[in-house]
Amino acid sequence: MDTDARGFPLGDLRVSDADRDRALSELSEALQVGRITSEEFDQRSGHVLAARTGKELAAPLADLPVTRPPAAPTALRRRVRRPVPRVVIGASVAAACFAAVSVTNAASQGTINHQREMAQEILARQGMSVTIPPAPPFDWPATLVPAALAVLLVLVAIAILRASRS
Repeated sequence: MDTDARGFPLGDLRVSDADRDRALSELSEALQVGRITSEEFDQRSGHVLAARTGKELAAPLADLPVTRPPAAPTALRRRVRRPVPRVVIGASVAAACFAAVSVTNAASQGTINHQREMAQEILARQGMSVTIPPAPPFDWPATLVPAALAVLLVLVAIAILRASRS
């Protein structure tokens, strides 16, 4: 698309809201450095806001110097994704394994009394007299240590990711 020195569309081509915003920004800079008065700024701002074509937009800025090069057309930029460090992948896999061990230990802590009684009744109906030993006490270390290691590994992975992204 053809543009003028400021980067606005030429002639009767339509302007965008972004073009109007840039023109207002140029007028504001001209007011701040004393090139135009506040009355001129108000009048020219009204013209800029009402402008529909490049010709109408360029008119209020015609007697002002171009202060910076025209903005390059904005293109969608693809965000470059950095690969995840291998340490983070390893820590994540290890954390998942420790979490699975912790959940398994918590879920399989032996039979409860009700289950023992039911099993003994069923066996008694079959004519067998078997005593089922009581369940061992809950093994807290075997459950909490892997859980704590899983949490620590997740925190390490997060810290490494944040450090590698900055």
